[in-house]
Amino acid sequence: MPTPSIAALIDHSLLHPTLTDDELRAGCELARRLSVASVCIKPYAVRMAAEILAGSPVKVGTVIGFPHGSHATDVKVFEAEVACRDGATELDMVANIGKVLSGDWEYVERDIRVVVEAAHAYGAIVKVIFENDFLPDDVLKVRLCEICQRAGADYVKTSTGFGFVKQPSGDYNYRGATEHDIQLMREHTKSPVQVKAAGGVRDFAAADRMRRLGVARIGASATEAILAQERAAPQAESAPLG
Repeated sequence: MPTPSIAALIDHSLLHPTLTDDELRAGCELARRLSVASVCIKPYAVRMAAEILAGSPVKVGTVIGFPHGSHATDVKVFEAEVACRDGATELDMVANIGKVLSGDWEYVERDIRVVVEAAHAYGAIVKVIFENDFLPDDVLKVRLCEICQRAGADYVKTSTGFGFVKQPSGDYNYRGATEHDIQLMREHTKSPVQVKAAGGVRDFAAADRMRRLGVARIGASATEAILAQERAAPQAESAPLG
């Protein structure tokens, strides 16, 4: 049996700071036409996205504490509540990266838990972004997985797509979703927590690889190109990689 379209896993990202209102509208229309899982749109545009996507199966998502997780916890809760009232049903929340690197796990867990509780009160789900490029040690990623499990998060997620790290050349870049991190995050979370791959997934080959690694969602801004490549690819079953 042919594998279902990868569109059903894609959260179409509409987060770049330069995107205009017209471009955000066009992105929502594209998401509707391609039948992706959701849009992940800039917070101020949630209400607009909800209006455009009303009556379609495409869910409306947005970001909380974006992009570095540094907002005060009360501000994150307020962001979550406003987003849900505006029509968001999926929230991608950035963990407080500085607190993770400080080892202040009590703070990190409460920060996640109260946002999850606020979102769940509205029937929304929460995906917690680790920003793995900023985390030099797998121990930190494992601890975050454990915290998300306890805090009731619905997903753990690799990256924002904006976590640029200075490279030896002096340039700034990021790896985003890697096979190693996806396998690590899957290994250290249990159902019902799922994994979202985001950052650097720019073509169908990369998206299909993430799917075969077992992710439940894929964050992408190159959605149209990914799905065009899928249509051009030979139809075959995608065996899991493990």
